[in-house]
Amino acid sequence: MKYILALDQGTTSSRAILVDASGHIVAKAQKEFAQIFPQPGWVEHDPEVLFSSQVEVIQEVFKIASITSKEIASIGITNQRETTILWDRKTGKALCNAIVWQDRRTTPYCQKLKDQGLEPLFKKKTGLLLDPYFSGTKLHWILNNIPGALEKAKKGELAFGTVDTWLVWKLTGGKVHVTDPSNASRTLMVNLATGTWDEELLTILEIPSSLLPQIATSSEIYGEASLPFFSNPIPISGIAGDQQAALFGQACLKPGMVKTTYGTGCFMLMNTGESLIYSKNHLLTTIAYKIGKKTTYALEGSVFIGGAVVQWLRDNLGIIKNASDVEALASSVKDSDGVFFVPAFTGLGAPHWDPYARGAIVGLTRGTKAAHIARAALDSIAFQVTDVLNAMKQDANIPIADLRVDGGAVRNNMLMQFQADILRTPVIRPQVTELTALGAAFLAGLAMDFWKEEISSYWKAEQTFTPQMEESQTKALKLKWNKAIKTAQVWESEP
Repeated sequence: MKYILALDQGTTSSRAILVDASGHIVAKAQKEFAQIFPQPGWVEHDPEVLFSSQVEVIQEVFKIASITSKEIASIGITNQRETTILWDRKTGKALCNAIVWQDRRTTPYCQKLKDQGLEPLFKKKTGLLLDPYFSGTKLHWILNNIPGALEKAKKGELAFGTVDTWLVWKLTGGKVHVTDPSNASRTLMVNLATGTWDEELLTILEIPSSLLPQIATSSEIYGEASLPFFSNPIPISGIAGDQQAALFGQACLKPGMVKTTYGTGCFMLMNTGESLIYSKNHLLTTIAYKIGKKTTYALEGSVFIGGAVVQWLRDNLGIIKNASDVEALASSVKDSDGVFFVPAFTGLGAPHWDPYARGAIVGLTRGTKAAHIARAALDSIAFQVTDVLNAMKQDANIPIADLRVDGGAVRNNMLMQFQADILRTPVIRPQVTELTALGAAFLAGLAMDFWKEEISSYWKAEQTFTPQMEESQTKALKLKWNKAIKTAQVWESEP
């Protein structure tokens, strides 16, 4: 058994990655699939396409590496979180398209629950806010809007799952209905303290418990995958939601260790160990992973507009032709020359939480060039990440020794250096940047005794960016950034 097969089922594509016993990626394949937008604010996926695209990339990886299923020790799964699927237990057919995590159709229902004064209860039990982002209100919507769904659910004829659960069900031919704590903790239906489905919350959401999968650990043998091109069944032995998998892939295994994924938005997770820490800054409390009887928790914060600000420079402002051109343009000036860019295109997230804020570029002068705006746009990513991480430090009362980074934007050396400067903390970019898939592989391999050393030994740094800027300059920039935030907030106010 030479390899672990990691399946990374994301929001826009399905991927398969083959990892060898030294933690190196041997082969990978990726396939994009269609996004479905039935009406404004709605986002859906075809569940069958999620599975078929995943099968296609498994086949492709087998061809690239010239291997058979006999060389695979086990399969690890990581997935887009919160996306909700409901299917018939007998036929295995989904009742409707998957409702994607980005979907906002349950906003009125969330508001109704808030108006009933229920948000403090949900926050205390689940660590989450009452927001359409999470699975519980999506499942409620399906049960109450798809003809016959609620009646079938009450009879025990239906099964609910996030994407991990759906993939395991399909791979095992409907034999296994399971999820892991990292995914379950994103549903609004799990009590974080007990790690079990919460009857009181299920009653409020009007969800029959017969729908729900078993909550296993993040690293154990759940069942065996069988596909037509497999010569033998392969154990499935690791599951984690994508952001938690990236935390594990970054070997952030001790309290206070933090990772940031720089994508369209930015996602930050801090390992808080076995301590269940509730945020005073509207960060989320979540389960990072569970191995054996030990549950590890995390604080999570997100920046709405991270790499998307570079897309805006390209598509809306037209100052670059390709996203990759931004570093050269921004590096052509020594700094932003007093320009600050707050990309609050969809409001501000943690720790400001102002849905009425709007994007602002301030500090413009006659001398301002496109390069200064590009520089300010990149700086804004680091400023926003710093705001969230400082909130995390405050909530957890744990200092951040270093920041481990992954995602597309980490190739931008200028951004990573500015991040280290403004955070006043070393920023470490690892050799392997496929951290989400690697996390799933690590979890799967642990259950099979596949890894010969501690997981942390497989993680290797490629480059460390240490703070170079004078602390007095950092403080001055932060003060100006806070002033720019206030400018973005006063533009629109509550009606």
